[in-house]
Amino acid sequence: MALGRLVGRRLAVGTVILFVVSLLVFGASLLLPGDAARAVLGRSASPDRLAVVRAQMHLDDPAPQRYLAWASDLVTGDLGNSTVSQEPVIELIAGRSGNSLLLMAIAALVATPLSLLLGSWSALRRDQLADHATALGTLVLASLPEFVVGIALIYVFATGLLQWFPPVVSTTMPVLEQPSVLVLPVATLVLAVAPYITRMMRATMLEVLDSDFVHQARLNGIPERSVLWRHAVPNAIGPVAQVIGLQLAYLAGGIVLVEFLFAYPGIGQGIVEAVNARDIPTLQALIMLIAAFYVLVNLLADVVGVLTNPRLRTGVA
Repeated sequence: MALGRLVGRRLAVGTVILFVVSLLVFGASLLLPGDAARAVLGRSASPDRLAVVRAQMHLDDPAPQRYLAWASDLVTGDLGNSTVSQEPVIELIAGRSGNSLLLMAIAALVATPLSLLLGSWSALRRDQLADHATALGTLVLASLPEFVVGIALIYVFATGLLQWFPPVVSTTMPVLEQPSVLVLPVATLVLAVAPYITRMMRATMLEVLDSDFVHQARLNGIPERSVLWRHAVPNAIGPVAQVIGLQLAYLAGGIVLVEFLFAYPGIGQGIVEAVNARDIPTLQALIMLIAAFYVLVNLLADVVGVLTNPRLRTGVA
Protein backbone atom coordinates (compact mmCIF):
# COMPACT_ATOMS: atom_id res chain seq x y z
CA MET A 1 0.00 0.00 0.00
CA ALA A 2 2.83 2.41 0.92
CA LEU A 3 4.58 1.68 -2.38
CA GLY A 4 1.28 2.21 -4.18
CA ARG A 5 0.93 5.65 -2.58
CA LEU A 6 4.47 6.49 -3.65
CA VAL A 7 3.72 5.48 -7.24
CA GLY A 8 0.49 7.47 -7.14
CA ARG A 9 2.29 10.59 -5.93
CA ARG A 10 5.00 10.21 -8.54
CA LEU A 11 2.40 9.74 -11.28
CA ALA A 12 0.61 12.88 -10.15
CA VAL A 13 3.87 14.84 -10.18
CA GLY A 14 4.74 13.37 -13.58
CA THR A 15 1.37 14.43 -14.97
CA VAL A 16 1.94 17.99 -13.77
CA ILE A 17 5.43 17.98 -15.29
CA LEU A 18 4.09 16.79 -18.65
CA PHE A 19 1.40 19.49 -18.53
CA VAL A 20 4.00 22.20 -17.89
CA VAL A 21 6.26 20.79 -20.61
CA SER A 22 3.36 20.78 -23.06
CA LEU A 23 2.74 24.47 -22.32
CA LEU A 24 6.41 25.27 -22.83
CA VAL A 25 6.64 23.23 -26.03
CA PHE A 26 3.53 24.81 -27.50
CA GLY A 27 4.63 28.29 -26.46
CA ALA A 28 8.12 27.80 -27.89
CA SER A 29 6.66 26.60 -31.19
CA LEU A 30 4.73 29.87 -31.43
CA LEU A 31 7.95 31.83 -30.95
CA LEU A 32 9.85 30.14 -33.77
CA PRO A 33 10.80 32.73 -36.41
CA GLY A 34 9.12 32.74 -39.79
CA ASP A 35 5.72 31.68 -41.08
CA ALA A 36 4.83 27.99 -40.77
CA ALA A 37 2.55 28.19 -43.81
CA ARG A 38 5.28 29.77 -45.94
CA ALA A 39 7.72 27.11 -44.72
CA VAL A 40 5.33 24.48 -46.09
CA LEU A 41 4.61 26.16 -49.44
CA GLY A 42 7.89 27.94 -50.12
CA ARG A 43 8.72 31.58 -50.69
CA SER A 44 6.97 31.77 -54.05
CA ALA A 45 3.54 30.87 -52.65
CA SER A 46 0.72 33.27 -53.46
CA PRO A 47 -1.13 35.13 -50.69
CA ASP A 48 -4.34 33.24 -51.46
CA ARG A 49 -2.62 29.87 -51.16
CA LEU A 50 -0.94 30.99 -47.93
CA ALA A 51 -4.31 31.99 -46.51
CA VAL A 52 -5.77 28.57 -47.33
CA VAL A 53 -2.90 26.72 -45.67
CA ARG A 54 -3.01 29.01 -42.64
CA ALA A 55 -6.69 28.19 -42.26
CA GLN A 56 -6.00 24.46 -42.61
CA MET A 57 -3.29 24.67 -39.95
CA HIS A 58 -5.49 26.88 -37.72
CA LEU A 59 -2.66 29.41 -37.49
CA ASP A 60 -5.10 32.32 -37.17
CA ASP A 61 -6.99 30.79 -34.24
CA PRO A 62 -6.32 32.15 -30.72
CA ALA A 63 -3.36 30.48 -29.02
CA PRO A 64 -5.41 28.99 -26.12
CA GLN A 65 -7.83 27.41 -28.58
CA ARG A 66 -4.98 25.95 -30.61
CA TYR A 67 -3.32 24.58 -27.46
CA LEU A 68 -6.49 22.86 -26.24
CA ALA A 69 -7.05 21.29 -29.67
CA TRP A 70 -3.44 20.10 -29.85
CA ALA A 71 -3.40 18.78 -26.28
CA SER A 72 -6.65 16.85 -26.75
CA ASP A 73 -5.28 15.27 -29.94
CA LEU A 74 -2.05 14.44 -28.11
CA VAL A 75 -3.90 12.65 -25.30
CA THR A 76 -5.87 10.57 -27.81
CA GLY A 77 -2.72 9.63 -29.75
CA ASP A 78 -3.50 11.78 -32.79
CA LEU A 79 -0.15 13.44 -33.47
CA GLY A 80 -1.22 14.91 -36.79
CA ASN A 81 0.71 14.94 -40.06
CA SER A 82 4.13 16.30 -40.86
CA THR A 83 3.94 19.68 -42.55
CA VAL A 84 6.92 18.69 -44.70
CA SER A 85 6.12 15.18 -45.94
CA GLN A 86 2.40 15.10 -45.06
CA GLU A 87 2.95 11.65 -43.54
CA PRO A 88 1.44 10.77 -40.13
CA VAL A 89 3.82 11.93 -37.42
CA ILE A 90 3.41 8.70 -35.48
CA GLU A 91 4.82 6.77 -38.45
CA LEU A 92 7.74 9.17 -38.82
CA ILE A 93 8.81 8.90 -35.19
CA ALA A 94 8.26 5.14 -34.84
CA GLY A 95 11.50 4.20 -36.61
CA ARG A 96 13.44 7.01 -34.97
CA SER A 97 12.21 5.95 -31.54
CA GLY A 98 13.42 2.41 -32.14
CA ASN A 99 16.86 3.64 -33.18
CA SER A 100 17.15 5.89 -30.12
CA LEU A 101 15.99 3.16 -27.75
CA LEU A 102 18.59 0.82 -29.25
CA LEU A 103 21.33 3.38 -28.69
CA MET A 104 20.24 4.13 -25.11
CA ALA A 105 19.77 0.46 -24.23
CA ILE A 106 23.28 -0.49 -25.37
CA ALA A 107 24.75 2.52 -23.55
CA ALA A 108 22.88 1.57 -20.36
CA LEU A 109 23.94 -2.07 -20.56
CA VAL A 110 27.57 -1.02 -20.92
CA ALA A 111 27.66 1.93 -18.51
CA THR A 112 25.83 0.38 -15.56
CA PRO A 113 27.98 -2.70 -14.82
CA LEU A 114 31.15 -0.88 -15.85
CA SER A 115 30.43 1.97 -13.42
CA LEU A 116 29.47 -0.35 -10.56
CA LEU A 117 32.63 -2.39 -10.96
CA LEU A 118 34.87 0.65 -11.35
CA GLY A 119 33.33 2.37 -8.33
CA SER A 120 33.72 -0.75 -6.18
CA TRP A 121 37.29 -1.28 -7.39
CA SER A 122 38.17 2.32 -6.57
CA ALA A 123 36.63 2.06 -3.09
CA LEU A 124 38.62 -1.08 -2.32
CA ARG A 125 41.80 0.86 -3.15
CA ARG A 126 40.96 3.89 -1.05
CA ASP A 127 43.62 6.64 -1.14
CA GLN A 128 45.85 4.59 -3.42
CA LEU A 129 47.09 5.68 -6.85
CA ALA A 130 44.32 3.76 -8.63
CA ASP A 131 41.67 5.48 -6.49
CA HIS A 132 43.10 8.94 -7.19
CA ALA A 133 43.36 8.19 -10.92
CA THR A 134 39.74 7.04 -11.02
CA ALA A 135 38.58 10.11 -9.12
CA LEU A 136 40.49 12.43 -11.46
CA GLY A 137 39.28 10.65 -14.59
CA THR A 138 35.63 10.70 -13.57
CA LEU A 139 35.87 14.35 -12.53
CA VAL A 140 37.32 15.35 -15.90
CA LEU A 141 34.73 13.37 -17.85
CA ALA A 142 31.88 14.74 -15.74
CA SER A 143 33.00 18.29 -16.52
CA LEU A 144 33.08 17.79 -20.30
CA PRO A 145 29.96 18.28 -22.48
CA GLU A 146 28.89 15.31 -24.58
CA PHE A 147 29.75 17.00 -27.86
CA VAL A 148 33.34 17.59 -26.72
CA VAL A 149 33.72 13.92 -25.83
CA GLY A 150 32.10 12.93 -29.12
CA ILE A 151 34.35 15.19 -31.19
CA ALA A 152 37.42 13.80 -29.43
CA LEU A 153 36.31 10.22 -30.13
CA ILE A 154 35.66 11.07 -33.78
CA TYR A 155 39.13 12.57 -34.14
CA VAL A 156 40.91 9.68 -32.44
CA PHE A 157 38.93 6.70 -33.75
CA ALA A 158 37.31 7.89 -37.00
CA THR A 159 38.95 10.72 -38.92
CA GLY A 160 42.33 11.38 -37.31
CA LEU A 161 44.64 8.91 -35.64
CA LEU A 162 43.18 5.42 -35.95
CA GLN A 163 40.23 5.57 -38.38
CA TRP A 164 38.69 2.40 -36.99
CA PHE A 165 35.02 3.43 -37.13
CA PRO A 166 32.85 5.54 -39.45
CA PRO A 167 32.34 9.10 -38.16
CA VAL A 168 28.65 9.29 -39.12
CA VAL A 169 25.80 6.90 -39.83
CA SER A 170 25.04 6.07 -43.45
CA THR A 171 21.47 6.87 -44.49
CA THR A 172 21.46 4.25 -47.24
CA MET A 173 20.95 1.23 -44.95
CA PRO A 174 19.33 0.43 -41.58
CA VAL A 175 21.34 0.95 -38.42
CA LEU A 176 21.39 -2.75 -37.54
CA GLU A 177 23.07 -3.52 -40.86
CA GLN A 178 26.01 -1.26 -39.97
CA PRO A 179 26.72 -2.09 -36.29
CA SER A 180 30.12 -0.42 -36.35
CA VAL A 181 28.42 2.98 -36.47
CA LEU A 182 27.02 2.36 -32.99
CA VAL A 183 30.43 2.19 -31.31
CA LEU A 184 31.27 5.89 -31.11
CA PRO A 185 27.77 7.17 -30.18
CA VAL A 186 27.48 4.49 -27.50
CA ALA A 187 30.96 5.30 -26.19
CA THR A 188 30.04 8.99 -26.00
CA LEU A 189 26.89 8.27 -23.99
CA VAL A 190 28.72 5.82 -21.71
CA LEU A 191 31.43 8.38 -20.96
CA ALA A 192 28.71 10.96 -20.26
CA VAL A 193 26.84 8.98 -17.59
CA ALA A 194 29.42 6.54 -16.18
CA PRO A 195 31.39 9.12 -14.12
CA TYR A 196 28.37 10.00 -11.98
CA ILE A 197 27.42 6.38 -11.30
CA THR A 198 31.06 5.50 -10.59
CA ARG A 199 31.52 8.31 -8.09
CA MET A 200 28.25 7.49 -6.33
CA MET A 201 29.12 3.78 -6.19
CA ARG A 202 32.54 4.57 -4.72
CA ALA A 203 31.07 6.83 -2.02
CA THR A 204 28.35 4.33 -1.11
CA MET A 205 30.79 1.43 -1.12
CA LEU A 206 33.11 3.28 1.26
CA GLU A 207 30.20 3.91 3.60
CA VAL A 208 29.21 0.24 3.54
CA LEU A 209 32.80 -0.96 4.06
CA ASP A 210 33.00 1.21 7.18
CA SER A 211 29.69 -0.07 8.54
CA ASP A 212 29.37 -2.25 11.64
CA PHE A 213 27.90 -5.29 9.89
CA VAL A 214 30.87 -5.52 7.51
CA HIS A 215 33.30 -5.30 10.43
CA GLN A 216 31.28 -7.96 12.25
CA ALA A 217 31.34 -10.22 9.19
CA ARG A 218 35.12 -9.95 9.06
CA LEU A 219 35.42 -10.66 12.78
CA ASN A 220 33.31 -13.79 12.28
CA GLY A 221 35.94 -15.11 9.90
CA ILE A 222 33.90 -14.82 6.71
CA PRO A 223 36.25 -14.83 3.69
CA GLU A 224 36.96 -11.37 2.31
CA ARG A 225 35.51 -12.25 -1.09
CA SER A 226 32.21 -13.26 0.51
CA VAL A 227 32.20 -10.12 2.64
CA LEU A 228 32.56 -8.00 -0.48
CA TRP A 229 30.24 -9.75 -2.95
CA ARG A 230 27.58 -11.09 -0.57
CA HIS A 231 27.40 -8.26 1.93
CA ALA A 232 29.09 -5.03 0.83
CA VAL A 233 28.27 -4.77 -2.88
CA PRO A 234 24.54 -5.70 -2.64
CA ASN A 235 24.02 -3.13 0.13
CA ALA A 236 25.91 -0.47 -1.81
CA ILE A 237 23.96 -0.98 -5.03
CA GLY A 238 20.62 -0.10 -3.43
CA PRO A 239 21.27 3.63 -2.90
CA VAL A 240 22.97 3.83 -6.31
CA ALA A 241 19.87 2.49 -8.09
CA GLN A 242 18.21 5.90 -8.11
CA VAL A 243 21.33 7.54 -9.49
CA ILE A 244 21.42 4.94 -12.25
CA GLY A 245 17.80 5.69 -13.08
CA LEU A 246 18.43 9.43 -13.15
CA GLN A 247 21.41 8.98 -15.46
CA LEU A 248 19.38 6.78 -17.79
CA ALA A 249 16.72 9.48 -17.85
CA TYR A 250 19.46 11.99 -18.62
CA LEU A 251 20.29 9.95 -21.72
CA ALA A 252 16.91 10.96 -23.17
CA GLY A 253 18.04 14.59 -23.26
CA GLY A 254 21.73 14.07 -23.91
CA ILE A 255 21.00 11.87 -26.89
CA VAL A 256 19.92 14.92 -28.93
CA LEU A 257 23.45 16.31 -29.24
CA VAL A 258 25.01 12.89 -29.71
CA GLU A 259 22.63 11.91 -32.51
CA PHE A 260 23.14 15.24 -34.26
CA LEU A 261 26.92 14.91 -33.98
CA PHE A 262 26.99 11.42 -35.51
CA ALA A 263 24.04 11.99 -37.91
CA TYR A 264 22.29 9.13 -36.14
CA PRO A 265 18.68 8.67 -37.37
CA GLY A 266 17.00 8.88 -33.98
CA ILE A 267 14.78 11.20 -31.99
CA GLY A 268 17.50 13.79 -31.40
CA GLN A 269 18.38 14.09 -35.07
CA GLY A 270 14.65 14.25 -35.84
CA ILE A 271 14.27 17.25 -33.51
CA VAL A 272 17.07 19.11 -35.27
CA GLU A 273 15.59 18.37 -38.70
CA ALA A 274 12.10 19.39 -37.55
CA VAL A 275 13.40 22.72 -36.23
CA ASN A 276 15.24 23.45 -39.47
CA ALA A 277 12.17 22.59 -41.57
CA ARG A 278 9.67 24.23 -39.16
CA ASP A 279 7.85 20.90 -38.99
CA ILE A 280 5.91 21.90 -35.88
CA PRO A 281 3.77 18.74 -35.39
CA THR A 282 6.81 16.47 -35.60
CA LEU A 283 8.86 18.72 -33.33
CA GLN A 284 6.14 18.88 -30.68
CA ALA A 285 5.59 15.11 -30.74
CA LEU A 286 9.30 14.30 -30.42
CA ILE A 287 9.85 16.65 -27.48
CA MET A 288 6.77 15.34 -25.66
CA LEU A 289 8.01 11.79 -26.27
CA ILE A 290 11.34 12.62 -24.62
CA ALA A 291 9.54 14.28 -21.70
CA ALA A 292 7.29 11.25 -21.20
CA PHE A 293 10.29 8.92 -21.28
CA TYR A 294 12.09 11.09 -18.73
CA VAL A 295 9.10 11.04 -16.36
CA LEU A 296 8.67 7.28 -16.76
CA VAL A 297 12.33 6.47 -16.08
CA ASN A 298 12.35 8.75 -13.03
CA LEU A 299 9.26 6.95 -11.71
CA LEU A 300 10.94 3.58 -12.20
CA ALA A 301 14.10 4.90 -10.52
CA ASP A 302 12.10 5.95 -7.46
CA VAL A 303 10.37 2.58 -7.24
CA VAL A 304 13.61 0.62 -7.68
CA GLY A 305 15.33 2.85 -5.15
CA VAL A 306 12.64 2.11 -2.56
CA LEU A 307 12.66 -1.63 -3.26
CA THR A 308 16.44 -1.93 -3.03
CA ASN A 309 17.08 0.41 -0.10
CA PRO A 310 15.78 -0.78 3.30
CA ARG A 311 16.01 2.73 4.76
CA LEU A 312 13.78 4.13 2.01
CA ARG A 313 11.33 1.24 2.43
CA THR A 314 11.06 2.10 6.10
CA GLY A 315 10.55 5.77 5.28
CA VAL A 316 7.78 5.00 2.79
CA ALA A 317 6.08 2.63 5.17
